[in-house]
Amino acid sequence: MLERLNRAMEHIEERLDTALDPAELARIAATSEHHLRRMFSALAGMPLSEYVRRRRLTVAGAEVLAGRATLLEIAVRYGYGSGEAFARAFRAMHGVGPGEARRTGAALASQSRMAFRLTVEGRSSMRYRVVEKADFRVVGLTTRVPLVHTGPNLAIMDFVRGIDPDVLAELKGLSDQEPHGIVAVCDGLDPGRAEGTELDYHHGVITSAPAPEGLTGLAVPAGAWAVFTTSGPAPRAVQELWRDVFTEWFPSNPYRTRTGPEILRVRLSSDGAGGTVVADAELWLPVEPDRQPLRTSQS
Repeated sequence: MLERLNRAMEHIEERLDTALDPAELARIAATSEHHLRRMFSALAGMPLSEYVRRRRLTVAGAEVLAGRATLLEIAVRYGYGSGEAFARAFRAMHGVGPGEARRTGAALASQSRMAFRLTVEGRSSMRYRVVEKADFRVVGLTTRVPLVHTGPNLAIMDFVRGIDPDVLAELKGLSDQEPHGIVAVCDGLDPGRAEGTELDYHHGVITSAPAPEGLTGLAVPAGAWAVFTTSGPAPRAVQELWRDVFTEWFPSNPYRTRTGPEILRVRLSSDGAGGTVVADAELWLPVEPDRQPLRTSQS
């Protein structure tokens, strides 16, 4: 997987001044567009589209300082339809407009080229299982929340605090399959998983029953699910599990993500040491076999 990702990175570098085809990038990486975006975001810490934008503006910045082409020529070369659009993007990254940068020789920001390498970090092996599930429903209450990578998601916390305990009791009675009990379900995530982008958050249960009046129902088709477990301080343990799944497990196993919600079952307790809250969590991710060969005859 890392070798294929690096081929895609080279493809980006060769075409910074032309339109990039996401489908072609996914073909080079031998995976789906959906999985490529999610994998890149997990490994790189930024959406793929943001990386491409920053690389283009880095190279464009060097050309601005070189002074051999007009600012409009540079803007068009790197995909901007007008000098004004280029100037806004340039200033957002470099902190100075292209005209001023050329006049004064101002210091500019630089997005380094990325390449992915395997490192050994001494982490323990990751335990998982793959479960085939028939179609089911997520029944519960739903809201829109921002994506938060690190620390508590205050929007989710406020939403859950406002749920009537009688409604939660009713929901628990509808749970009739794994993962049992109340679960947190995230759906409609931005493919690049950028911090702050909105998603649909469902607080409810996994069931075959229809949604009662006043509750929402999310239909989920049949498919395979990779199930991971962790235990540790909340919410860090859960966020680190998600990170490790995408940076360690997917590159090492013949699976890729498929479209579908992410399901999290969490049980909270106190370890008695300074009131630390511990999460025992189970993360369910929709997956499918990655049948692409590890190596291809084309570069």
